[in-house]
Amino acid sequence: MRALGLDGFSKGWVAVLLDGDLREIRFCRDIAGALSAPFDRVAIDIPIGMGDDGRRGCDLLAREKLRPHTCRVFNGARRWLWEEFDHPDRANDEALRRGQKRVSRQLWHLGSKIMQVDAFARANPSLDIRETHPELVFQRLNGGEPLQSKKSEAGILWRQKLLRREGFEDIERWLTRTRIGTGARADHVLDACAAALAAHDPSGSVPEGSPPVDAHGLSMQIWF
Repeated sequence: MRALGLDGFSKGWVAVLLDGDLREIRFCRDIAGALSAPFDRVAIDIPIGMGDDGRRGCDLLAREKLRPHTCRVFNGARRWLWEEFDHPDRANDEALRRGQKRVSRQLWHLGSKIMQVDAFARANPSLDIRETHPELVFQRLNGGEPLQSKKSEAGILWRQKLLRREGFEDIERWLTRTRIGTGARADHVLDACAAALAAHDPSGSVPEGSPPVDAHGLSMQIWF
């Protein structure tokens, strides 16, 4: 099983490959480069499958699982936001006109990544491309207990410990010498590793079973 985990950052994507005992990391400029190596399944920390109103059951279920840290799950992704608008204020004016919730600044700035993945998934329906959320993976690895913020020193160190337990023996080097100069933060590397675990050996999903699909046949389901 060649499992790939992806997490986006401002200059591109962190890609982590799991293949037996092999653990590899790459930093790629675009989604095509990140997915250029052969893989059996990929899990990506980005919304996949979107409705026109931005409401997805998988987001609500993920937020409930992560309670009290519900804000760690962004919701409200809608294709038309980025297809029709180039500024969040104008997009939000239209959302309010349609009777929908505004898009957050954080989610708005993920738009280019969301649309990259959306285009790739729609163009490659035969590939096993899944959505994941690293916080759900880390919570699973932590016995179901929520972790401190991934931006805190304690949160980073605890996530390192959990990943070493899963065979990421080079995680400290990846976070320092390997990462420096790429533009990626430490939490991007950690999240890509968690995504790779979700691709390699997922323990569950929200929702469970057959998920709803969007207008383009993409599943609205988060694996962990």
